[in-house]
Amino acid sequence: MSERVSVPDSWGCCAFAGDRGMLHPEVTASATAAQATEITAHSYDAYASSNRTCEMGMSRATRQSYRHILELLDEVTSPRR
Repeated sequence: MSERVSVPDSWGCCAFAGDRGMLHPEVTASATAAQATEITAHSYDAYASSNRTCEMGMSRATRQSYRHILELLDEVTSPRR
């Protein structure tokens, strides 16, 4: 799917925790601050996550559109329409 993959050194839990990130966005903002800084220092072709709430938390933190890894895999392996 990619020749180069980058995993931030500061990778960790986004602290979205189900609906908690919607009710307490400051917790997610604090938990993702270092990772968001590391990610936004570069530009990538895609931003991947493994579950929907982390996609939401990281998209909010980085202002990038995170997508599920399987959605990205489907995109690059499906025949062009």
